[in-house]
Amino acid sequence: MKKTSIGGSALIEGLMMIGPENAAIAIRKSDGEIVIDKRPLPKKDIFTKIPVVRGVFGFFRQIVLTMKAMMYSAEFVDIEEEGDVKPSKIDAFLERVFGDKLKDAVIYFAVIVSIAFSIGLFILLPNLIATLVVVSKNSVAYNLFEGLIRIILFFAYLSLSSLMKDIQRVWQYHGAEHKTIHCYEHEEELTVENVRKYTTKHPRCGTSFMFLVMVISILIFSLLPVGGVLFNALIRLAFVPVVAGLSYEVLKFAGRSEWKIMKIINAPGMFFQVFTTREPDDSQIEVAIEAFNNVRVTDKTADKW
Repeated sequence: MKKTSIGGSALIEGLMMIGPENAAIAIRKSDGEIVIDKRPLPKKDIFTKIPVVRGVFGFFRQIVLTMKAMMYSAEFVDIEEEGDVKPSKIDAFLERVFGDKLKDAVIYFAVIVSIAFSIGLFILLPNLIATLVVVSKNSVAYNLFEGLIRIILFFAYLSLSSLMKDIQRVWQYHGAEHKTIHCYEHEEELTVENVRKYTTKHPRCGTSFMFLVMVISILIFSLLPVGGVLFNALIRLAFVPVVAGLSYEVLKFAGRSEWKIMKIINAPGMFFQVFTTREPDDSQIEVAIEAFNNVRVTDKTADKW
């Protein structure tokens, strides 16, 4: 079975697919029309080829592309406004400072806030709780407890967000993305009928990546000394890129390997996709197929995982 590097992100009433050369955004407008926005990707440099380092750069690139795509998709959401809405003083100030670069500034600010929120919630908060609760300075016991707190928070975050109606629509597009990729990897024609029969879960999903980050963080942090609150926080911040890079390499290897042990390692990440994917309807599958077709390349080896 073919294993492709093509992946994407679910958006508001659409999704983005990222291929070897382009990223394509497909949005279903309120009138039923599918709008496609196709953008070339930056050329690969040395940082995209170095093991571990490439995972960090790839993760950051994925977040930036997703933020840009999310803002683009939001432009098609129908919002009823009464009367003329004047820009606030803050909006006017930002417009004067950044000018034409305002949208880029907002995107990168959102990326920084998103990363900071994730690190704060899933790295620093579990560490703070562990520091306050665990009396033992045994590194292994301390980090096992911290890791347990991290997984509980991750589980709670996914469970609560899945209760939101708008998020459930996004999860349906996420499921459509996975189904379409499965169909392509099984080398079937991308039709609604063919795509529909595949599972919404995929081993190379970002949800699986996030779970691997948690597991590998337990292993890495167990090798580090245990100190006070500030020391523990700083040393974890310093090792976040290492954890992210190693997690990418494990995900990449697990996605290629047919070893049963790798499937066992990936099983929890597949389980958590119960919360981040839903069965899509046919119209959502159509959007996923359109996005995918716009990132396909003639060289069949170019998108090899």
